Amino acid sequence: MAIATVNPATGVTEQTFEAHDAAEIERRIALAQSAFVALKATTYAQRGDWMRASADLLEADVADAARMLTVEMGKPIAQSEAEVLKCAKNMRFYADNAESFLADDRLDNPGSVNASSAWTRYDPLGVVLAVMPWNYPLWQVVRFAAPALMAGNTGLLKHASNVPQSALYLDTLFERGGFPAGSFMTLLIGSGAVAAVLEDRRVKAVTLTGSEPAGRSVASTAGAQIKKAVLELGGSDPFIVMPSADLDAASTTAVKARISNNGQSCIAAKRFIVHTDVYDEFARLFTAKVSALVVGDPLDRSTEVGPIATVGGRDELVELVDDAIAKGAEVLTGGRAIDGAGYFYAPTVLAGLTDDMRIVMEETFGPVASLYRATDRDDALRIANQTTFGLSSAVWTTDQEEEDWFIRSIDAGAVFINGMTVSYPELPFGGIKDSGYGRELAAAGIREFCNLKTVWKA
Repeated sequence: MAIATVNPATGVTEQTFEAHDAAEIERRIALAQSAFVALKATTYAQRGDWMRASADLLEADVADAARMLTVEMGKPIAQSEAEVLKCAKNMRFYADNAESFLADDRLDNPGSVNASSAWTRYDPLGVVLAVMPWNYPLWQVVRFAAPALMAGNTGLLKHASNVPQSALYLDTLFERGGFPAGSFMTLLIGSGAVAAVLEDRRVKAVTLTGSEPAGRSVASTAGAQIKKAVLELGGSDPFIVMPSADLDAASTTAVKARISNNGQSCIAAKRFIVHTDVYDEFARLFTAKVSALVVGDPLDRSTEVGPIATVGGRDELVELVDDAIAKGAEVLTGGRAIDGAGYFYAPTVLAGLTDDMRIVMEETFGPVASLYRATDRDDALRIANQTTFGLSSAVWTTDQEEEDWFIRSIDAGAVFINGMTVSYPELPFGGIKDSGYGRELAAAGIREFCNLKTVWKA
C-alpha cells in the first residue's frame, strides 16, 4: 500500500510520501536508543511537565489536527475534535498518575523471606515499537505513547499507511513539548518492514492495535525474539437487550454504539442480541433511528455518518453484506454502497442471520448492525460467546441477578451495563480470545512495558 493521504469522502489522493530507507530507519532506531538512556535518567516530575506541555500543544492545535483526521480517514469533524481532546486528557492523566502507578511496593513482613527489607520496583524496558491503525489516528497512538514515555521508555511508531499526516504530526509532538529528541518518532515504512525493526536488539517490545492477521504476524516475530507484545485486535462486540431494559434508551445508545466513527471501531457494538419478548419493539425503534441518520461530507457538522476510510474497506463490507443477503438475511434498512464519489456505505440493519453467513463470525468494520433474536438469557449468552472475539460487551437489564450473571458469564475483556463500551484513561482496556492480550490504559497499561524488578536486602 502506498503511503498516502486519500480523502475517503472524495477518493482523491491529496498527498503522497516516500518511505524511509534503511539508513533513515537505522538513524531513528539509534536516536530512540540514545533518547532512552537520557529519558530513563529523568524524574517523573520532569517527564510530567513535558507531557503536560505536549498536551497543551495538542489542544492548541485542535482545529487543524481534527481537520487532518477527518480528511485522512473520514470521521465526522465533531468526533475528530473529541478525539484530539481525549488524547490531551489521557496525557495529563498519566502525567499526574505515573509516579503512583509505578511506585515501589514494599513487603510488610520482610522477615518472612529472611530479609531486612524487600520490595518491587518498575523499570522501563527501552525502545518500544508501536504498530497502529488508521481508525483513531491520534488516540490509538497516544493511549500507548503517554504511559510509555511517562514510564521512561521511548517509542517508534509504524502507523497505518493511509494516515501519514497524522503519523508525522506525532513524530514531532512530544519533542515540541520538551522530551529529548528521539523520545517518540515515526517510521514511514510499509508493513513488510515491521519484522526487521522488531528483530533489532535495541527494540525491546511491541504493541499492536489492528487486525487479527496483523496481530498473529507481529506476535510470531516477537515470540521468536522473546520480546514482550501487547495486542489489541478485532472485536465483534455483543449488545444484549433483556425485557427489563428501557428500550428507547437502549435503542438510542445502540445506534451511537454501532455508528460512532462511521462504524469503524474495534469496540463498536456489532451484534445486537435481543430477548424475544422485546425483539420486535427494539427492532422497530433501532431501525427507525438508523434510517434517520444523515450521511455525507464529514467536514459538514450536520453529518452523522461519513465514508469508509478506504476503498478496500468499503468493498470488504459490501462482500460481507451481500453474502448475508444472498443466504437469506433480511435487510431492515440500507444494505448497499452509496453511488457517487467517495467510499460511502448506507447505515444498515440486518436480521434473520444464520450460521452459514460470514457476517455471523467475521468483524464488520462499518455502519452495519446485525440483529439476533434470543429465546432467553442462556440463548443470548450463547450468541454473545459464539464468535472467536472477546473484546468488550454491553448488557441492558435492570434485573440485578441477571446483571451479575451476565458479568460473570460473558467472554470479554469488559462488560458495560446499561451503556456502551467507551475507553477511559482510568479503566484498563483489552480483550481475550482472538481479540488479543495485554492491557492498555489505567495502571495496568503503564506497567505493561516495565520490568517488575524484585529487590531483596539482607
